[in-house]
Amino acid sequence: MQIQEIDGFMAKCEAKGVERDVSLFMLQHEPVDLGDFVVVHVGYAIQKITQAEAQSAWEIYDEMLAAEAEMEMELAPPDHA
Repeated sequence: MQIQEIDGFMAKCEAKGVERDVSLFMLQHEPVDLGDFVVVHVGYAIQKITQAEAQSAWEIYDEMLAAEAEMEMELAPPDHA
């Protein structure tokens, strides 16, 4: 997610149109700024990453979702309407 606002150890982050309030507590010994990208797990930023790493992660995630949807279509029982 990309950091949009910072207020102490809390940040408003955004990814793909979704906004979340995220704790920066686990990154307190690493400088974070507006526009930085972070990996978020259960509401905590756990790692700072580059924009290229963030883009790559989203591309892989999109591929996984597409493969899952394709598999569900293949496994769905035929429509006998």
